Amino acid sequence: MNGQENLIEEIFENDDELTEKQKQIIIAAIESFAEKGFASTSTSEIAKKAGVAEGTIFRHYKTKKDLLISIVEPMIKKFIAPFVIKDLSKVIHQEYNQFEDFLRALIENRIRFIGKNMLLFRILIQEIPFQPELKELFKEHIASKVYLRFTEMIETYKTKGQLIDLPPASIIRVIASTIFGYLIARNLLFPEIDWDDAVETEQTIQFIMHGLSPRD
Repeated sequence: MNGQENLIEEIFENDDELTEKQKQIIIAAIESFAEKGFASTSTSEIAKKAGVAEGTIFRHYKTKKDLLISIVEPMIKKFIAPFVIKDLSKVIHQEYNQFEDFLRALIENRIRFIGKNMLLFRILIQEIPFQPELKELFKEHIASKVYLRFTEMIETYKTKGQLIDLPPASIIRVIASTIFGYLIARNLLFPEIDWDDAVETEQTIQFIMHGLSPRD
């Protein structure tokens, strides 16, 4: 799948219960959902891309929604969550004297991660707002596990006088929305633009710090 370091293949290797036809269906569904979105993708399109009869899909999955959940749930539980937590931990658990240095490492880390897993990123970003089941899975397996550590870091930098005295939840929201706003624009909204990640990273950091630096 586009030569990416493939989370899907990693899961396939660890799931002996999937048949070859199921694997073909899952790969076709991931590509179709990422390209067109869940609502605009039909099971007949998935079947054609997978090289199977449409009835084969319904022998394994009762509905198209079941197919989506069967793709995303094990990926979040078995691989994406542990990988994200481990990957972010490399950044979160390092000591950075300046909050700007932490932000720089965090942004560079997320750019690399998303570059390797674009199809899954597209599906999650497109579908989480509209699929309550996916939203709960994300909150349970990813968001809640990094939130506490982020909160601790925010308090540390506030103590150092590098951040204004706002609730950690508010600061995290500003940081997350700004960084992911750039990542979504870069990868989903305007991928045709020749983005300069180094320049954009520095501008993003300055934007965040201008609002979060304590005033004299």
